[in-house]
Amino acid sequence: MKQSVKHSKIKNTGILFELLTRQVTADILNANEKSSKAVKLVKKYFNERTEIGKENQLYNILINKNFKSENKATYLVDAVIKSRQNINNSVLKREKFNLIKEIKENYNVSDFFKVRIPNYKILASIYKVFHSSNTHTDVIPITEGRYTIIEYITRDNNTLNENKKGLKLKEEDKDVRLLSYQLLVDKFNAKYSSLNDPQRKLLREYVNNISNTNSLKEVVSSEVSKVTKILKNYLIKVDDKVTKIKLSEVINQIPNLKVGNVVKDKQIVNLMRYYELIKELENVIGDR
Repeated sequence: MKQSVKHSKIKNTGILFELLTRQVTADILNANEKSSKAVKLVKKYFNERTEIGKENQLYNILINKNFKSENKATYLVDAVIKSRQNINNSVLKREKFNLIKEIKENYNVSDFFKVRIPNYKILASIYKVFHSSNTHTDVIPITEGRYTIIEYITRDNNTLNENKKGLKLKEEDKDVRLLSYQLLVDKFNAKYSSLNDPQRKLLREYVNNISNTNSLKEVVSSEVSKVTKILKNYLIKVDDKVTKIKLSEVINQIPNLKVGNVVKDKQIVNLMRYYELIKELENVIGDR
């Protein structure tokens, strides 16, 4: 008897990753000096060496690609499903079990999973198609899932462009609703409405690269250079001697943000604070 595939939100790799990255955003926005548990979980489970990390990459391919041609979309789906079959399901199952266990140990699981997922339908369809690739299941829901994915990949370009505008954090938006992967951290909208574009961009890059150590180091290095240049320009404009001395001390401490092989939460928080200082200097000194 053929088995019907039922979607499991708690076992969906794409949803698990999105919820964890939202939690990372929440931790960083809270300016918590202690290391974020969500960051540790993402680094531990969602990397290129783990089966869950490999599966998440396949989720991302289907979510982020856009083709006008249905034939190209179909070919992509077939290729991704073929790659999915190379994943060790027993190892994947064990990794998901351990990840969910750690999530339950560190967070209120009811609150963690009750968040609304904007792209829930496509993530659920991918889960069903992946789950069916190595099992004997009812062909009807699987066929529907494939068509849902193909329709998503060939979605209207106008809709796609609007989504991209959101992900680029449009200048007129004054909240943190749109980070990466459409991270809708609604309860932080009002509290963090004062974040400027550099701060939002830093958070977005951090969330995007928390499982990529080298890329994240490059991001931090680039941001440190920008902050240093901006503060040195303001240093020239400062007239008050005491303020000039304090600002010089602050600038001398900036290189410490690049210390270490792994970027820590505290480094991101401090970068956020440097950008906050730049905002204050801009308000007081301006462009004079």
